[in-house]
Amino acid sequence: MSVNTESQGTSKAKDTLLWSLVFIILAAAIVGNYVYSEQALFIRIVAVVAAIVVAGLVALQTVKGKSLIDFARESRIEVRKVVWPTRQETIQTTLIIFAVVAVVGLFLFLLDGALIWLVDFITGVKG
Repeated sequence: MSVNTESQGTSKAKDTLLWSLVFIILAAAIVGNYVYSEQALFIRIVAVVAAIVVAGLVALQTVKGKSLIDFARESRIEVRKVVWPTRQETIQTTLIIFAVVAVVGLFLFLLDGALIWLVDFITGVKG
């Protein structure tokens, strides 16, 4: 039990240290972009992108980062299992949706007109 608790504490401390490093790298990229504003824009863009990549790589070493990698792998496997509709199925489904939207829109238009007429009839005020 104590070994597991110790490793969890070490893991949390390591994660905290790594996340702190990520935020320091990103803050340094932002500050550096302003401090070196006289440098060429291309150089600053490359430096900021490099800092973001390094911060991302450091973040992937944390528990959350590793779970993100696992999630991405599992998602990729699930996407391969998807049976995508054919072009004809897509067109037919789209036309059905357009027809249903038109019917519902017409129904709501008529309902709105009927309610306006009813309120006008009851109150005598033109809407």
